[in-house]
Amino acid sequence: MTPAASKQDMIVLLSLYPVTFLCGVRVQGRIPRGGGKPPFWPALLLRSVVSMLLLNWLAWVPCLAQAQTLSEADTTSSAIAGNPAAVNVTPGTGELGRLLGLQPEGGLHLGGVLVSNGNYLISGGNQPGATSFNNLLLADFEADLDRLAHIPGASFGTAMLRFDGQASNQDAGVVTGYNGLTGAPPLQRTELYELWWRQSFFSDGLVVRIGKTVPTYDFNNVVRPVPVEELSLQIPGVSGLLYTPIFVNPTILGVLPGYYNSAYGVTTTVAPSRQFYASWGGYDGNGARGVQTGLQATPTFNAYKFQIGETGTAWLLGPDNLPGSAAIGAWDQTGTLTLSTSTPQHEISQNGTHGVYAFASQRLWRGGGDGQASGMSGFLQLGINNSRTTMFATRYVGVGLTAFGMIPNRPADSFGAGLAWSGLNRNLGNRLHPDEALIQVYDQIQVFDSFYLQPTLTFSPDPGEKTAHAPAAVFTLQSTILF
Repeated sequence: MTPAASKQDMIVLLSLYPVTFLCGVRVQGRIPRGGGKPPFWPALLLRSVVSMLLLNWLAWVPCLAQAQTLSEADTTSSAIAGNPAAVNVTPGTGELGRLLGLQPEGGLHLGGVLVSNGNYLISGGNQPGATSFNNLLLADFEADLDRLAHIPGASFGTAMLRFDGQASNQDAGVVTGYNGLTGAPPLQRTELYELWWRQSFFSDGLVVRIGKTVPTYDFNNVVRPVPVEELSLQIPGVSGLLYTPIFVNPTILGVLPGYYNSAYGVTTTVAPSRQFYASWGGYDGNGARGVQTGLQATPTFNAYKFQIGETGTAWLLGPDNLPGSAAIGAWDQTGTLTLSTSTPQHEISQNGTHGVYAFASQRLWRGGGDGQASGMSGFLQLGINNSRTTMFATRYVGVGLTAFGMIPNRPADSFGAGLAWSGLNRNLGNRLHPDEALIQVYDQIQVFDSFYLQPTLTFSPDPGEKTAHAPAAVFTLQSTILF
């Protein structure tokens, strides 16, 4: 990226966040829950479209000043996750650090990600015609202590997170979350997202990370590309889906720390080769009783603990060396978990809970002859638990397909679809249906370098909340800037 482009990136970064906040979060088109005259939906749509057009204009201003040719860096670009803050250990490119004079060879990385989306509930749900807006800003700093302080295999990292959003998933009545950017309240939060020390031994054969971390980076991460030596074989990013189940299996949702509720703990990974690994983690498990661990600046030590183990392998399949991977994991949550039911005298109590999950991804086809990593990949997710209390879902199946680089000279564009089916916890009395399905399709467009736009359509034939009307259909436009 040229210096001029870098400055333009930062102009977009600084202007996009406050503008989408002012035009989006402060515009609330909602049907009153207590009755009354609903807002005129064309006006809501107009405000939504105006905000999105303004967002798009800010995105395209830097593009107008650039030549419309592909650089060598562009040809090796990859599709990205729908929420890099949930699944990428280093979510940004480090461009912010380079702009401030921090060179990668010096051992310092300063970067991050800015994600903004606008949503229009086309039909169904709790608030038909509602618009909602969400903005995430994550700044990440990492130091290679091997280079800086001559501590072999050591590194340090910290990250700050700012989120301003609305109850998009509740508007649609979707229990498992069609929008992975917004979660539990408070929906305006500033938090210490990460603070960790990483120590590597035996050339990364054994890695220990301790501190405040995001375990979804290391566990149940179906989005993570398969590690291969040759770039043309790589799956760029298994999927760009935006719904919550792609980032955290619904059968672990609520107990596994992750975006945006990170937690203190320790992660240990043994990787004797690039084709095999085994990981174990133990963390603050107070998220299972509703504590917002992401907002906790210090660790909590009590009876609520969460531990998880996962082992996985990778391979190259067939004469075309199509990369694939698979993993299986098990987890355990300790502490007394309770659930109040519709009968006040009847409270369900459970001493901890546990479950298992599995996932796999496989490149199904690889294009050739044009020098770009085109092709198609698929993924599968499974999960089950024994929860009778606080868990949203007790069973889960997810599948999806993604096509990469299908348009000539646009290697980083992708489009895909996913299906997420969850068997809901039947003891949660506010659930209308015993299960919930999400069908989502998207088109991820690289505007330039590290800026992406992604229109997405989600359909739920049976949203799980008792008050929700079926079917629910939502249109989302999301922008992502890595810096």
